[in-house]
Amino acid sequence: MRSTRWKAASRAALALAGAGALAASMALFATAPASAGTTLGASAAEKGRYFGTAVAGFKLSDSAYTTILNREFNMVTAENEMKMNATEPQQNQFSYGAADQIVNHARSRGMSVRGHTLAWHSQQPGWMESMSGSALRQAMLNHVTQVATHFRGQVVAWDVVNEAFADGSSGGRRDSNLQRTGNDWIEAAFRAARAADPGAKLCYNDYNTDNWTHAKTQGVYNMVRDFKARGVPIDCVGFQSHFNNDSPYVSNYRTTLSSFAALGVDVQITELDIQGASASTYRSVVEDCLAVARCNGITVWGIRDSDSWRASQTPLLFNSNGSKKAAYDAVLAALNNGTTPTDPPTDPPTDPPTTPPPGTGGCTATVSVNQWNGGFVANVRVTAGSSALNGWTVSIGLPSGATVTNAWSANRSGNTGTTNWTNVAYNGQVGAGQSTEFGFQANGTAGSLSPTCSAG
Repeated sequence: MRSTRWKAASRAALALAGAGALAASMALFATAPASAGTTLGASAAEKGRYFGTAVAGFKLSDSAYTTILNREFNMVTAENEMKMNATEPQQNQFSYGAADQIVNHARSRGMSVRGHTLAWHSQQPGWMESMSGSALRQAMLNHVTQVATHFRGQVVAWDVVNEAFADGSSGGRRDSNLQRTGNDWIEAAFRAARAADPGAKLCYNDYNTDNWTHAKTQGVYNMVRDFKARGVPIDCVGFQSHFNNDSPYVSNYRTTLSSFAALGVDVQITELDIQGASASTYRSVVEDCLAVARCNGITVWGIRDSDSWRASQTPLLFNSNGSKKAAYDAVLAALNNGTTPTDPPTDPPTDPPTTPPPGTGGCTATVSVNQWNGGFVANVRVTAGSSALNGWTVSIGLPSGATVTNAWSANRSGNTGTTNWTNVAYNGQVGAGQSTEFGFQANGTAGSLSPTCSAG
């Protein structure tokens, strides 16, 4: 997701992801660059999936690069050319030449295209970085609308929002200029993307979400579950899966993919690379995807090691000279040995797979606030005590002049003064010592909020 410059400087621990296939989607990826069983794209297409790669436009003049690209892959993602700073370098002045070059190259050769990415806190153009509040919100929505409209009918899936959740134990949103426009900014971006390109699948994409037990993974899961419950247009979740020594492949990876898929969304491994290109780990990732019917594709983040944003870790399937690695053979074998899904995915279960047994017990509530001139967003975390919760109520006293304008993941009573918040259907049951979150946006000043929580 990141450019080479930004990625190298920003974080050491990246991780995760998953992707797969729907039987109903098999025709979408049926076009393959060679006979089934002989290349990555052809073998994936035989299983109703795609196998893609990230492409840098300036490398399309490298014949060795394009020979591998055209032979092996049936899906393409622009590495940087569709990001915000590339497509709207000056406000309302859009530039599509480099992205169009990649799209035209792919589609003229029977490959599909993933769009990456419409809204992100990073790689924003300078004019956007200096904006805030409602002006930034409108600029973001205009960007989503204009770019998605330009590529309408050419892109099969969009990473609508990228990397909006924070690392660490909170499971909450990343603090960014977009987040400070209001917690509903992600929902607003998805709705704008659906209106602009109704035929494309709309994905949320992130890293370090491979481990099912991690708070960040659960935070994204809860958001997707909320979106599905409220009819927000989300079709897929992308897992970047940048596996390395700090963020290794984990045995519950398949659980993560299947748990998200059970919500009724596709899962896609969007930026796969593995430090040292372990053949066994590459094989496991492919097998995990093939085991989940809604995992409909895998994209490796580059072709040769020399094309990788972390080339020194030699994480890709081809050596810098273009020769195939043992990891390539392992991936091809896993694809050829995999099974083709014959049944469409079932509807998601009424309860998510991790719903704890009902019970009673005390609870506590804590709040974090993002304040700007004239408004704020509050995220409230409800934590069960020594017993599981089977419903909860939180009371929050708002300062004079503060008025709630929007809320999510809770029912509310009152918009000013003392406000009472109760759980919705999907977050009332909280395991002992576990947490759930809700939030709201308000006009005015937050002051010092002191929420209280009671069970039931």
